[in-house]
Amino acid sequence: MSQALSTETQLLTFEDYLRHDDGTDTRYELMNGVLVEMPPESEENNEIARKLLFELAKHLPISLLAYRDTEIEVTGRRATCRIPDLLVHTEASKAAIAGTTRATITRDMPPPALVVEVVSPGQINRERDYRYKHTEYAARGITEYWIVDPETRQVTLCLWVNGQYEDQAYSGAEVIQSTVVPGFGLTVAQIFG
Repeated sequence: MSQALSTETQLLTFEDYLRHDDGTDTRYELMNGVLVEMPPESEENNEIARKLLFELAKHLPISLLAYRDTEIEVTGRRATCRIPDLLVHTEASKAAIAGTTRATITRDMPPPALVVEVVSPGQINRERDYRYKHTEYAARGITEYWIVDPETRQVTLCLWVNGQYEDQAYSGAEVIQSTVVPGFGLTVAQIFG
């Protein structure tokens, strides 16, 4: 379970978050001004994310793929920054972070084309991925947001249309119909198998 490190009276700005260094390798997301520790993923979630990464690499230049290493500043009630499991850059978002000291896509930069979140166990994580990130990524104008849910064994593809996401759930032998990766070849069963 994630643990908040700030209190209501010690809310961080986005700039505070970028400067934060506690001397450890701990990864944090910033949610409404609060640092939240990102615990290690389960082996099942790691395997799913790697499988998706390798499939994406068959269709896209590796230089446009990011695996748990690129942050996205999004709009929340207060300063918020997410670290998706996978990210597919556009040429513009990749160019925007080229030469920077930290792989962070700020709000003044072009958005990536696709983000993927593999849902971690627990109601808090489900709500974060299905509700909050859904709204945040749509507000950033990210073309596709995939919610990969090991518990329900489905993938929800959220396609940005006219300022909001239209959601399509896939399961079983269905192949994800992506506009960003039109040749994507895995069925949902293969993703979880």
